[in-house]
Amino acid sequence: MKLKIKKNILMENLNYVIKGISSKNLIPILNCIKFDLTKEGLYMMSTDNEIAIKTFISKNEIEEIIEEGEIVVSGKYIYEIIKKLPNTIVNIEELVDSKLYIYTENTSCNFNCNNVNDFPDLDLENSLSPVLISKKLFKTIINQTIFATSNQESRPVLTGINIKINDDILECTATDSYRLSKKIVKLSNKIDDNINILIPTRNLNELVKLFSDEEDNVELHIFSNKIIFKFGNIVFMSRLINGTYPDTSKLIPTSFELKIKVNLDDFYSSLDRASLLTNEDDKNTIRLESFEDKIKIYSNIPEIGNVEETIMASKNNSENIKIAFSSKYMMEALKAIDGNEIEIKFNGEVKPIVITEVENENLIELILPIRTY
Repeated sequence: MKLKIKKNILMENLNYVIKGISSKNLIPILNCIKFDLTKEGLYMMSTDNEIAIKTFISKNEIEEIIEEGEIVVSGKYIYEIIKKLPNTIVNIEELVDSKLYIYTENTSCNFNCNNVNDFPDLDLENSLSPVLISKKLFKTIINQTIFATSNQESRPVLTGINIKINDDILECTATDSYRLSKKIVKLSNKIDDNINILIPTRNLNELVKLFSDEEDNVELHIFSNKIIFKFGNIVFMSRLINGTYPDTSKLIPTSFELKIKVNLDDFYSSLDRASLLTNEDDKNTIRLESFEDKIKIYSNIPEIGNVEETIMASKNNSENIKIAFSSKYMMEALKAIDGNEIEIKFNGEVKPIVITEVENENLIELILPIRTY
């Protein structure tokens, strides 16, 4: 393998594939990047067996392809040396004694190569009917739900996001059993097969970091044990979580005893101030009480003091509520909402609290109350 390429073009793609390497991996070959130079261009691949990332640099972006070939080399070290090179033409050459020679006008270095045959065979094929969705929308869907997933490995199915697609309706759900976030969107194309998959949270976090701000689509190629995302010159594969996701539709009430409308910014700011006098040992508990056309929010740490906030609100009836909940969970839910006004829905002090935008239930946030009264 031998080529000449601009440092900035090579570095742009290394920034993608380096994310497929885990610093915690004890298998040496999984800490490597595979370079595959063909007459069409340069492919770069990485995997930690949880995710796999593949990028492609077209021959039109390469200064010169001198000799085709494949090499596998330590990802961390080649990434760091290329990163620190001046912005110039980089020469990359495989030597006869399984070494990779990288040099510019004033810098040169050698890397030991690994056996190409030891690198995992990445099956990154296309499905027959991929799902098409805009990158911007998909990133929004993930960001509005992912915070509600669990980090407790004792219940693996809750450590991922559940994506269901039926016809042209996509439902994305996340829950840790104390709260839930659900986003519903209408796709531009209909899907023949019903889809119900679980994608690990960590993998989705890594995926959305690769998204640019360009208004183009991402293809979702879904298989029984993996999902492949294709966008631009990048292919990203994630394993799926095995298991049955809970039927969360039964957890979301369809009718409510009391609905309260408040300004989102006012409510969040009040919670933010009141949360200063909460602590994790007490589950960051905040108390809410409604009366007339106002709601009162208060918190306290007995040995320090208390905070009390009052904001304007409108109710759908004359009922009142006293309820407690985690300020942390409520504030994370509110951050996911885009609108100016929200509706907080109650069925008593021990039933789930549901938050939606006013007149828009495409995003549903649910939080279990904390019993204090």
